[in-house]
Amino acid sequence: MPIMNGLETMHNLNQAYPNIVVLALSMDDDESTIIGMLRSGAKGYLLKDIHPVTLKEALNDAVDKGFYYSDQITSTVLGSLHKGSDSVAQLRDREVEFLKLTCTEKTYKEIASEMFLSPKTIDGYREALFEKLQVKSRVGLVLYAIKNNYFKF
Repeated sequence: MPIMNGLETMHNLNQAYPNIVVLALSMDDDESTIIGMLRSGAKGYLLKDIHPVTLKEALNDAVDKGFYYSDQITSTVLGSLHKGSDSVAQLRDREVEFLKLTCTEKTYKEIASEMFLSPKTIDGYREALFEKLQVKSRVGLVLYAIKNNYFKF
């Protein structure tokens, strides 16, 4: 990109349009670039050699779910997490229960019902864990849960 790189562009987009959903499309499959774009707010990262069907799926998922992560990008992110620090946050029992339920296909409303809590309380759990675990999305929570053995397939 001749004027700005992807990270600068992402930063400017977040400033001007904070609610925009951005999918990065690049030839660069370097881990630091991918992680940097995701940390900067991109809701997905695609390599330019993807099949058009995959691109369509990614666009649909970004609109419907708010994100898209291919198997390759998920693998890169997981690999990065495994290289991270070994410190594990201290979680309360209810936070662990919420974290495990987050790894299922249940909606936050269904999680609230199962935990006998209000959806607003579940929102509080989610936001507290985002901050405590330094993640920005449900995918981040799930990746953290897998990495730290709170959830196994």
